Amino acid sequence: MPGIAGAGRNGKACLSYTGSMQDTLAHKEAALREFLEGCDGIAVALSGGVDSTLLMDVAHEVLGPRALALTACTASFPERERLAVRAFCEERGIRQIEVDSGEFSVPGFTENPPDRCYHCKRALFSTLLPLAAAEGISVLAEGSNLDDEQDYRPGLAALGELDIVSPLKRAGFTKGDIRALSRERGLATWDKPACACLASRVPYGTEISPELLLRIDRAEQCLLDTGIRQVRVRVHDDLARIEVAEGDVPLFASEGFRHGVTACLQELGFTYVTLDLMGYRTGSLTRAL
Repeated sequence: MPGIAGAGRNGKACLSYTGSMQDTLAHKEAALREFLEGCDGIAVALSGGVDSTLLMDVAHEVLGPRALALTACTASFPERERLAVRAFCEERGIRQIEVDSGEFSVPGFTENPPDRCYHCKRALFSTLLPLAAAEGISVLAEGSNLDDEQDYRPGLAALGELDIVSPLKRAGFTKGDIRALSRERGLATWDKPACACLASRVPYGTEISPELLLRIDRAEQCLLDTGIRQVRVRVHDDLARIEVAEGDVPLFASEGFRHGVTACLQELGFTYVTLDLMGYRTGSLTRAL
């Protein structure tokens, strides 16, 4: 078994995974469970994505009522995601608290600088920490994995500053590991497409407003309603740039399909609607940096 050491926030017992990365999924799951068993309780920032859903599911199995879900209700995430998280918690009997993140009151969010995610994450988790403490829980966790270190994620710095734990990363999980274990556990999210913050559709330096995020959400829903599962609608002033998975690009060869999508997005106020020939890719707007 991997080596374990450490203590939780405020001196309460919470073991941290310090062993070398294991080669098998079973070893990684064992390391995750050992970490959780060493916690007197844990609060998970549950967004409903594949990562945090797996972490929450295992934490609930290991800790029962001592595992708490904290879900941010924010304009940056679609309403369908919030409802899905609530349904998941109700189905599993997980204690959940929904939190108004107040993101538009966070300095540096509306202005949308390159480090926007840092400001937003720091403000959000600074709000979640006292909520967890009020429930008698000293450890706040989130679902980052090893693959996240390969992407531009300024929010990770905020997590480190606030001593937020990342149990999946500590146990050596990659995104592929998380999907595989989620499938083994029967989680519907095992093949769920990535669902990043809606603000990530807006180029840095372009002001973010609630109305703009709602328009993006509705534009992406137009495409999701066609059966497309992975989509981003990046906004460049009055132009909507659509990114879809490579396998869905041929759909746009149909004149009827193109006209239907165009009409839907133009009704939302976009003058121009275009398909990105590079297809879907995470963080495509960071290329401008």
